Amino acid sequence: MRDFKNHDLIDDIAKPGVRYEKRPARTPDGQVVEGLYNAWIWLDNPSQFNSYTTDMVKGVILAMRAASNARDVNCVVFTGVGDKAFCTGGNTKEYAEYYAGHPQEYRQYMRLFNDMVSAILACDKPVICRVNGMRIGGGQEIGMACDFSVSSDLARYGQAGPKHGSAPIGGATDFLPVVVGAERAMAACVLCEPFSAHKAYQMGILTEVVPALKVDGQFVANPTVETQRFVDEFGRFVYGEPKTGAALDEGKALMKRGTVDLSLLDAKVEELCAKILLTFPDCTTKTLEELRKPKLEAWNRNKEDARAWLALNMMTEARAGFTAFNEGTKDDREVDFVKLRQKLAQGESWVGPLHDSIQPKARKHG
Repeated sequence: MRDFKNHDLIDDIAKPGVRYEKRPARTPDGQVVEGLYNAWIWLDNPSQFNSYTTDMVKGVILAMRAASNARDVNCVVFTGVGDKAFCTGGNTKEYAEYYAGHPQEYRQYMRLFNDMVSAILACDKPVICRVNGMRIGGGQEIGMACDFSVSSDLARYGQAGPKHGSAPIGGATDFLPVVVGAERAMAACVLCEPFSAHKAYQMGILTEVVPALKVDGQFVANPTVETQRFVDEFGRFVYGEPKTGAALDEGKALMKRGTVDLSLLDAKVEELCAKILLTFPDCTTKTLEELRKPKLEAWNRNKEDARAWLALNMMTEARAGFTAFNEGTKDDREVDFVKLRQKLAQGESWVGPLHDSIQPKARKHG
Protein backbone atom coordinates (compact mmCIF):
# COMPACT_ATOMS: atom_id res chain seq x y z
CA MET A 1 0.00 0.00 0.00
CA ARG A 2 1.18 3.50 -0.82
CA ASP A 3 2.63 5.65 1.99
CA PHE A 4 0.08 8.48 2.00
CA LYS A 5 0.68 12.04 3.17
CA ASN A 6 -1.57 13.39 5.91
CA HIS A 7 -3.59 16.40 4.71
CA ASP A 8 -5.56 16.93 7.92
CA LEU A 9 -5.01 20.19 9.78
CA ILE A 10 -4.40 18.40 13.09
CA ASP A 11 -4.11 14.77 14.15
CA ASP A 12 -6.50 14.90 17.12
CA ILE A 13 -9.87 16.22 15.94
CA ALA A 14 -11.75 15.39 19.16
CA LYS A 15 -13.73 18.25 20.71
CA PRO A 16 -16.28 18.16 23.54
CA GLY A 17 -19.79 17.62 22.22
CA VAL A 18 -18.86 16.14 18.83
CA ARG A 19 -18.31 12.47 18.05
CA TYR A 20 -16.67 11.12 14.90
CA GLU A 21 -16.84 7.48 13.93
CA LYS A 22 -16.40 5.38 10.82
CA ARG A 23 -18.98 2.67 10.20
CA PRO A 24 -18.46 -0.06 7.61
CA ALA A 25 -19.95 0.76 4.22
CA ARG A 26 -22.52 -1.70 2.90
CA THR A 27 -23.79 -2.64 -0.53
CA PRO A 28 -27.53 -2.29 -1.30
CA ASP A 29 -28.06 -5.94 -0.29
CA GLY A 30 -26.51 -5.24 3.13
CA GLN A 31 -23.10 -6.82 2.62
CA VAL A 32 -20.21 -5.18 4.47
CA VAL A 33 -17.54 -3.81 2.12
CA GLU A 34 -14.03 -4.45 3.37
CA GLY A 35 -11.89 -1.33 3.79
CA LEU A 36 -14.62 1.24 3.04
CA TYR A 37 -16.64 3.29 5.52
CA ASN A 38 -19.25 5.97 6.06
CA ALA A 39 -18.20 8.73 8.46
CA TRP A 40 -20.80 9.55 11.10
CA ILE A 41 -20.49 12.96 12.76
CA TRP A 42 -22.63 13.30 15.89
CA LEU A 43 -23.66 16.47 17.73
CA ASP A 44 -23.55 15.15 21.29
CA ASN A 45 -25.28 17.67 23.55
CA PRO A 46 -28.73 16.10 24.01
CA SER A 47 -29.46 17.80 27.34
CA GLN A 48 -29.50 21.12 25.42
CA PHE A 49 -31.14 19.68 22.29
CA ASN A 50 -27.77 19.33 20.55
CA SER A 51 -27.30 23.08 20.36
CA TYR A 52 -23.72 23.79 19.35
CA THR A 53 -21.22 25.44 21.68
CA THR A 54 -18.05 27.16 20.46
CA ASP A 55 -16.07 23.95 20.99
CA MET A 56 -18.68 21.94 19.09
CA VAL A 57 -18.46 24.28 16.10
CA LYS A 58 -14.71 23.65 16.03
CA GLY A 59 -15.35 19.93 16.30
CA VAL A 60 -17.70 19.90 13.31
CA ILE A 61 -15.20 21.83 11.19
CA LEU A 62 -12.41 19.38 12.02
CA ALA A 63 -14.64 16.32 11.57
CA MET A 64 -15.92 17.46 8.17
CA ARG A 65 -12.36 18.12 7.06
CA ALA A 66 -11.21 14.70 8.29
CA ALA A 67 -14.08 12.93 6.53
CA SER A 68 -13.43 14.89 3.36
CA ASN A 69 -9.77 13.80 3.37
CA ALA A 70 -10.35 10.17 4.36
CA ARG A 71 -9.59 8.03 1.32
CA ASP A 72 -11.67 5.14 2.65
CA VAL A 73 -14.84 7.19 3.36
CA ASN A 74 -17.79 6.88 0.99
CA CYS A 75 -20.04 9.57 2.42
CA VAL A 76 -20.75 11.56 5.58
CA VAL A 77 -23.76 11.20 7.88
CA PHE A 78 -24.30 14.31 10.01
CA THR A 79 -26.71 13.79 12.91
CA GLY A 80 -27.49 14.33 16.59
CA VAL A 81 -27.60 12.12 19.66
CA GLY A 82 -31.01 11.01 20.94
CA ASP A 83 -34.49 11.27 19.42
CA LYS A 84 -35.47 14.81 20.44
CA ALA A 85 -33.28 17.00 18.24
CA PHE A 86 -30.80 17.02 15.42
CA CYS A 87 -29.85 20.55 16.42
CA THR A 88 -31.66 23.65 17.69
CA GLY A 89 -28.91 26.08 16.69
CA GLY A 90 -26.40 27.98 18.76
CA ASN A 91 -26.19 27.34 22.47
CA THR A 92 -28.38 30.08 23.93
CA LYS A 93 -26.89 29.68 27.42
CA GLU A 94 -23.45 30.43 26.01
CA TYR A 95 -24.87 33.24 23.89
CA ALA A 96 -26.64 34.88 26.82
CA GLU A 97 -23.93 34.43 29.43
CA TYR A 98 -20.80 35.04 27.34
CA TYR A 99 -21.48 36.66 23.96
CA ALA A 100 -24.40 39.00 24.77
CA GLY A 101 -23.14 42.57 24.91
CA HIS A 102 -19.72 41.60 23.49
CA PRO A 103 -19.84 42.11 19.72
CA GLN A 104 -16.11 41.61 19.17
CA GLU A 105 -16.27 38.18 20.80
CA TYR A 106 -19.37 37.20 18.86
CA ARG A 107 -17.76 38.34 15.62
CA GLN A 108 -14.93 35.87 16.25
CA TYR A 109 -17.45 33.16 17.07
CA MET A 110 -19.30 33.86 13.82
CA ARG A 111 -16.06 33.35 11.90
CA LEU A 112 -16.08 29.83 13.30
CA PHE A 113 -19.76 29.37 12.48
CA ASN A 114 -19.19 30.53 8.92
CA ASP A 115 -16.31 28.09 8.63
CA MET A 116 -18.59 25.28 9.84
CA VAL A 117 -21.17 25.97 7.14
CA SER A 118 -18.43 26.31 4.54
CA ALA A 119 -16.85 23.04 5.69
CA ILE A 120 -20.13 21.23 5.00
CA LEU A 121 -20.52 22.88 1.60
CA ALA A 122 -16.89 22.11 0.69
CA CYS A 123 -16.79 18.48 1.81
CA ASP A 124 -15.45 16.23 -0.97
CA LYS A 125 -17.92 13.53 0.09
CA PRO A 126 -21.73 13.64 -0.06
CA VAL A 127 -23.14 14.87 3.26
CA ILE A 128 -26.40 13.34 4.49
CA CYS A 129 -28.26 15.03 7.32
CA ARG A 130 -29.90 12.33 9.43
CA VAL A 131 -32.68 14.32 11.08
CA ASN A 132 -33.47 12.49 14.30
CA GLY A 133 -35.54 15.29 15.84
CA MET A 134 -35.96 19.08 15.84
CA ARG A 135 -34.00 20.98 13.18
CA ILE A 136 -34.54 24.56 14.26
CA GLY A 137 -32.72 27.88 13.86
CA GLY A 138 -29.02 27.38 13.21
CA GLY A 139 -29.72 23.65 13.18
CA GLN A 140 -31.94 24.17 10.16
CA GLU A 141 -29.18 26.22 8.54
CA ILE A 142 -26.41 23.65 8.93
CA GLY A 143 -28.90 20.97 7.91
CA MET A 144 -29.73 22.78 4.68
CA ALA A 145 -26.01 23.09 3.93
CA CYS A 146 -25.97 19.28 3.61
CA ASP A 147 -26.57 17.58 0.26
CA PHE A 148 -29.33 15.20 1.37
CA SER A 149 -31.69 15.14 4.34
CA VAL A 150 -33.44 11.99 5.59
CA SER A 151 -35.88 12.68 8.40
CA SER A 152 -37.94 11.10 11.12
CA ASP A 153 -41.51 12.26 10.55
CA LEU A 154 -41.67 13.38 14.19
CA ALA A 155 -39.03 16.06 13.53
CA ARG A 156 -39.96 19.72 13.39
CA TYR A 157 -38.35 22.39 11.26
CA GLY A 158 -38.14 26.17 11.25
CA GLN A 159 -36.30 29.36 12.00
CA ALA A 160 -36.15 31.30 15.25
CA GLY A 161 -34.29 34.52 14.38
CA PRO A 162 -36.79 37.42 14.62
CA LYS A 163 -38.52 35.73 17.58
CA HIS A 164 -35.34 35.47 19.63
CA GLY A 165 -33.31 38.53 18.72
CA SER A 166 -31.50 37.56 15.54
CA ALA A 167 -31.92 37.22 11.80
CA PRO A 168 -31.57 33.82 10.07
CA ILE A 169 -28.59 34.95 8.03
CA GLY A 170 -26.39 31.99 8.93
CA GLY A 171 -27.65 30.22 5.82
CA ALA A 172 -31.47 30.24 5.87
CA THR A 173 -31.86 33.50 3.93
CA ASP A 174 -29.30 32.16 1.44
CA PHE A 175 -30.51 28.57 1.06
CA LEU A 176 -34.29 28.71 1.49
CA PRO A 177 -35.06 30.95 -1.53
CA VAL A 178 -32.97 28.60 -3.67
CA VAL A 179 -34.70 25.49 -2.37
CA VAL A 180 -38.34 26.50 -1.74
CA GLY A 181 -38.79 29.86 -3.49
CA ALA A 182 -38.98 33.44 -2.27
CA GLU A 183 -42.52 33.45 -0.84
CA ARG A 184 -42.18 30.35 1.31
CA ALA A 185 -38.71 31.44 2.39
CA MET A 186 -40.18 34.79 3.47
CA ALA A 187 -42.85 33.11 5.59
CA ALA A 188 -40.39 30.68 7.18
CA CYS A 189 -37.74 33.26 8.04
CA VAL A 190 -39.94 36.16 9.18
CA LEU A 191 -42.81 34.41 10.96
CA CYS A 192 -40.66 31.69 12.59
CA GLU A 193 -43.55 29.23 12.71
CA PRO A 194 -42.33 25.63 13.03
CA PHE A 195 -43.50 23.08 10.48
CA SER A 196 -43.60 19.32 10.27
CA ALA A 197 -41.27 16.93 8.47
CA HIS A 198 -44.12 16.11 6.07
CA LYS A 199 -44.47 19.82 5.27
CA ALA A 200 -40.69 20.09 4.82
CA TYR A 201 -40.79 17.17 2.38
CA GLN A 202 -43.64 18.77 0.44
CA MET A 203 -41.65 22.04 0.31
CA GLY A 204 -38.64 20.23 -1.17
CA ILE A 205 -36.30 20.47 1.82
CA LEU A 206 -36.03 16.71 2.41
CA THR A 207 -35.01 13.68 0.35
CA GLU A 208 -36.96 11.14 2.41
CA VAL A 209 -39.31 11.03 5.42
CA VAL A 210 -39.88 7.85 7.46
CA PRO A 211 -42.13 7.03 10.43
CA ALA A 212 -40.53 6.90 13.85
CA LEU A 213 -43.51 6.29 16.16
CA LYS A 214 -44.19 2.67 17.07
CA VAL A 215 -47.58 1.78 18.56
CA ASP A 216 -48.41 -1.81 19.53
CA GLY A 217 -45.38 -3.01 17.60
CA GLN A 218 -46.31 -1.21 14.36
CA PHE A 219 -44.92 1.99 12.84
CA VAL A 220 -47.49 4.76 12.36
CA ALA A 221 -47.19 8.14 10.68
CA ASN A 222 -46.97 11.22 12.91
CA PRO A 223 -50.54 11.32 14.30
CA THR A 224 -50.48 15.03 15.14
CA VAL A 225 -50.17 16.25 11.52
CA GLU A 226 -52.09 15.63 8.31
CA THR A 227 -50.15 13.02 6.37
CA GLN A 228 -52.70 12.60 3.58
CA ARG A 229 -52.90 14.94 0.61
CA PHE A 230 -56.32 16.57 0.26
CA VAL A 231 -58.03 19.89 -0.40
CA ASP A 232 -59.93 21.43 2.53
CA GLU A 233 -63.27 23.29 2.47
CA PHE A 234 -61.47 26.52 1.55
CA GLY A 235 -59.80 24.96 -1.46
CA ARG A 236 -56.38 24.88 0.21
CA PHE A 237 -53.96 22.04 -0.37
CA VAL A 238 -53.43 20.32 2.99
CA TYR A 239 -50.41 18.12 3.74
CA GLY A 240 -48.18 18.18 6.77
CA GLU A 241 -50.29 20.79 8.55
CA PRO A 242 -51.01 20.40 12.28
CA LYS A 243 -54.27 18.66 13.14
CA THR A 244 -56.78 20.59 15.22
CA GLY A 245 -59.53 19.90 17.71
CA ALA A 246 -60.50 16.33 18.46
CA ALA A 247 -58.16 14.97 15.78
CA LEU A 248 -55.19 16.63 17.49
CA ASP A 249 -56.26 15.29 20.89
CA GLU A 250 -56.49 11.78 19.46
CA GLY A 251 -53.07 12.20 17.87
CA LYS A 252 -51.49 13.32 21.14
CA ALA A 253 -53.04 10.37 22.97
CA LEU A 254 -51.59 8.00 20.37
CA MET A 255 -48.18 9.66 20.77
CA LYS A 256 -48.27 8.95 24.51
CA ARG A 257 -49.04 5.28 23.87
CA GLY A 258 -46.19 4.84 21.43
CA THR A 259 -42.41 4.80 21.60
CA VAL A 260 -39.86 6.45 19.34
CA ASP A 261 -37.93 3.99 17.18
CA LEU A 262 -35.36 5.35 14.71
CA SER A 263 -34.56 2.02 13.06
CA LEU A 264 -36.39 2.95 9.83
CA LEU A 265 -34.47 6.21 9.75
CA ASP A 266 -31.17 4.38 10.08
CA ALA A 267 -32.19 1.88 7.40
CA LYS A 268 -33.09 4.66 4.97
CA VAL A 269 -29.79 6.45 5.66
CA GLU A 270 -27.86 3.24 5.05
CA GLU A 271 -29.83 2.68 1.85
CA LEU A 272 -28.86 6.11 0.58
CA CYS A 273 -25.21 5.55 1.53
CA ALA A 274 -25.29 2.25 -0.37
CA LYS A 275 -26.68 3.92 -3.49
CA ILE A 276 -23.89 6.50 -3.35
CA LEU A 277 -21.34 3.69 -2.97
CA LEU A 278 -22.27 2.44 -6.44
CA THR A 279 -21.15 5.60 -8.27
CA PHE A 280 -17.83 6.87 -9.59
CA PRO A 281 -16.32 8.83 -6.66
CA ASP A 282 -14.76 11.70 -8.63
CA CYS A 283 -17.83 12.08 -10.86
CA THR A 284 -19.98 12.20 -7.74
CA THR A 285 -17.77 14.87 -6.17
CA LYS A 286 -17.91 17.00 -9.32
CA THR A 287 -21.69 16.61 -9.45
CA LEU A 288 -21.90 17.76 -5.82
CA GLU A 289 -19.72 20.78 -6.57
CA GLU A 290 -21.94 21.84 -9.46
CA LEU A 291 -25.23 21.30 -7.63
CA ARG A 292 -23.96 23.18 -4.57
CA LYS A 293 -23.19 26.31 -6.58
CA PRO A 294 -26.54 28.11 -6.13
CA LYS A 295 -26.28 27.74 -2.35
CA LEU A 296 -22.55 28.52 -2.34
CA GLU A 297 -22.91 31.63 -4.44
CA ALA A 298 -25.52 33.09 -2.13
CA TRP A 299 -23.59 32.02 0.98
CA ASN A 300 -20.24 33.43 -0.13
CA ARG A 301 -21.84 36.66 -1.27
CA ASN A 302 -23.46 37.36 2.09
CA LYS A 303 -21.63 35.60 4.92
CA GLU A 304 -19.15 38.36 5.83
CA ASP A 305 -21.76 41.13 5.89
CA ALA A 306 -23.94 38.81 7.95
CA ARG A 307 -21.12 38.18 10.41
CA ALA A 308 -20.58 41.91 10.97
CA TRP A 309 -24.28 42.63 11.49
CA LEU A 310 -24.81 39.69 13.84
CA ALA A 311 -21.89 40.85 15.97
CA LEU A 312 -23.26 44.39 16.35
CA ASN A 313 -26.75 43.05 17.02
CA MET A 314 -25.39 41.46 20.21
CA MET A 315 -25.57 44.94 21.74
CA THR A 316 -29.33 45.30 21.21
CA GLU A 317 -31.96 42.79 20.10
CA ALA A 318 -29.78 39.66 20.32
CA ARG A 319 -28.74 40.54 23.86
CA ALA A 320 -32.40 40.96 24.83
CA GLY A 321 -33.64 37.92 22.97
CA PHE A 322 -31.02 35.45 24.14
CA THR A 323 -31.31 36.68 27.73
CA ALA A 324 -35.08 36.14 27.61
CA PHE A 325 -34.70 32.64 26.20
CA ASN A 326 -32.01 31.68 28.70
CA GLU A 327 -33.62 33.15 31.81
CA GLY A 328 -37.31 32.76 30.98
CA THR A 329 -39.49 29.77 31.81
CA LYS A 330 -40.25 26.95 29.40
CA ASP A 331 -43.53 28.64 28.38
CA ASP A 332 -42.34 32.24 28.53
CA ARG A 333 -39.07 32.81 26.70
CA GLU A 334 -39.82 35.79 24.51
CA VAL A 335 -39.50 39.50 25.19
CA ASP A 336 -42.50 41.81 25.28
CA PHE A 337 -42.47 42.67 21.58
CA VAL A 338 -45.30 45.21 21.82
CA LYS A 339 -43.62 47.13 24.64
CA LEU A 340 -40.33 47.09 22.74
CA ARG A 341 -41.94 48.55 19.63
CA GLN A 342 -43.76 51.16 21.72
CA LYS A 343 -40.60 52.27 23.49
CA LEU A 344 -38.61 52.46 20.25
CA ALA A 345 -41.41 54.47 18.66
CA GLN A 346 -41.17 56.88 21.60
CA GLY A 347 -37.44 57.28 20.99
CA GLU A 348 -36.15 55.34 23.98
CA SER A 349 -32.52 54.26 23.66
CA TRP A 350 -31.20 50.74 24.01
CA VAL A 351 -28.56 52.25 26.31
CA GLY A 352 -30.68 52.33 29.45
CA PRO A 353 -33.49 50.36 31.10
CA LEU A 354 -35.18 49.23 27.87
CA HIS A 355 -33.50 45.80 27.88
CA ASP A 356 -34.69 44.91 31.38
CA SER A 357 -38.20 46.30 30.91
CA ILE A 358 -39.07 43.90 28.09
CA GLN A 359 -37.79 40.70 29.74
CA PRO A 360 -40.27 37.98 30.79
CA LYS A 361 -39.50 38.61 34.47
CA ALA A 362 -40.56 42.25 34.05
CA ARG A 363 -44.09 41.07 33.10
CA LYS A 364 -44.30 39.07 36.33
CA HIS A 365 -43.25 41.97 38.53
CA GLY A 366 -44.85 44.82 36.70
